[in-house]
Amino acid sequence: MSLADSIKNIREEKHLMQKEVATHIGVDKSTYSKIEKGLRELTVAELQKIAQLFNMTTDQLLNYDGDMPQEVVLEDKTAVEQMRLIQQLDDEDKKTIFKLIDKMLTNKKFKDFFQKNVALM
Repeated sequence: MSLADSIKNIREEKHLMQKEVATHIGVDKSTYSKIEKGLRELTVAELQKIAQLFNMTTDQLLNYDGDMPQEVVLEDKTAVEQMRLIQQLDDEDKKTIFKLIDKMLTNKKFKDFFQKNVALM
């Protein structure tokens, strides 16, 4: 799929009008129409503005294959599925997640300890 086709498809998925995108990137509607038809190339600045409007990165926009990524929500998954998804992260992100979990569990233990000991006083 060409970049022009991708931009048009994403714009339509987001229910935006050509004029809205044109205004956002600072061109007139006829110029934007040429972009979607592949008759005019985007500048880097225009590409960045379109990516921002579509809430995507320029890389996502350039490599768009027709599937919009969906938000991942862990809380509605089983513990096994949550761990499987976390294991898909790169090593640095996994370390960060596990450090956060360690910190939360440590905080909970201290909180439980103090509540138990304060109740005894």
